[in-house]
Amino acid sequence: QVQLVESGGGSVQAGGSLRLSCVASGYSVGGSCMGWFRQAPGKEREVVAAIGSDGSTTYADSVKGRFAISEDDVKFTLYLQMNSLKPEDTATYYCAADGGSFHLCPRAAGSYLHWGQGTQVTVSS
Repeated sequence: QVQLVESGGGSVQAGGSLRLSCVASGYSVGGSCMGWFRQAPGKEREVVAAIGSDGSTTYADSVKGRFAISEDDVKFTLYLQMNSLKPEDTATYYCAADGGSFHLCPRAAGSYLHWGQGTQVTVSS
């Protein structure tokens, strides 16, 4: 049974940084596309960043240059380093796994089979 557990969320002021972690069990990190998604109240879940089995990365335009996705296969962990946070980054952030084996990972939430429970990120101005 695949389990994804996120951590690292919290409240920060604009310009601050956070690093999210997603520990996977029952799943081989690096075996297929994994990603971070976020969902703000009243909005659809959207891709933030994704990483393929070959290390290729995909980012939402709104976070390019500020966020970085990475994975540690030995620790079974997916990370999202978030810098220069903005109030509009406020959302619940979800880890997703098993999005297929693609060079460019899918951006649609429906393409991923497994999800974590989410971690809240709040950025104040």
